[in-house]
Amino acid sequence: MMNLKSFFLCCTAIAIYSCAGQSRLIDGELQTVTEENLSYYLYYPQNYDTAKNKDFGLLLFLHGGGESGGELDEIKRNGPPKLLVEGKEFPFLVLAPQNPHKRKWWNIQAVNQLLDAIIQENRVDPERIYLTGLSRGGSAAWDLAVQYPEKWAALAVVCGMAPVPYAHWVDKDLPIWVFHGDQDEVISVEESDKMVDKLKEMGYDVQYTRYEGVGHNSWSRAYTTEALYNWMESQKRK
Repeated sequence: MMNLKSFFLCCTAIAIYSCAGQSRLIDGELQTVTEENLSYYLYYPQNYDTAKNKDFGLLLFLHGGGESGGELDEIKRNGPPKLLVEGKEFPFLVLAPQNPHKRKWWNIQAVNQLLDAIIQENRVDPERIYLTGLSRGGSAAWDLAVQYPEKWAALAVVCGMAPVPYAHWVDKDLPIWVFHGDQDEVISVEESDKMVDKLKEMGYDVQYTRYEGVGHNSWSRAYTTEALYNWMESQKRK
């Protein structure tokens, strides 16, 4: 017959075993705060200071991975910032932030907050906000177009990538121009092929420049295409 002590030990062992083998589902909540320090260049057109009663368009440019996490000057190596250093003038403001993380994707929520602050502090026409990016920045441009679909007057993506289902979430009235080299070994041209095909299938206003014999650096040709900026300047949100 089991004595009282043995009975107590047996019950304790059963209780411990039962607790150890039991799954649980609980409710929880945690408020998180994410901060981002974004350095940037901001270009003002030549007549910005004299045309006091005029609102200007603004081009948001997102650089690629090679310019991430370094000195701010590094973003002048490619795209519109490079053209500005070379003396090109644009008819709209150009905002060029820097991704502070070498190996992280763009924090698009932070970029959007920066853009809103620049719009509020300057004479910017909210109906003429243009978006472009190359490589990692091109992928972020797709993300911004999806997350904030009613913000943009035009979108130009250079050798970027995004899941094809994103096409369903882009503003149907957004004019889009995609650039990619067919020999790109970093981000396959198929990424743009599939997205453009889907957009066209859905009736979007999309242009596609597919460079033959060009690798990942399709941005050197894309951003020196004068027609690109004329096309942007002609766009306004409907």
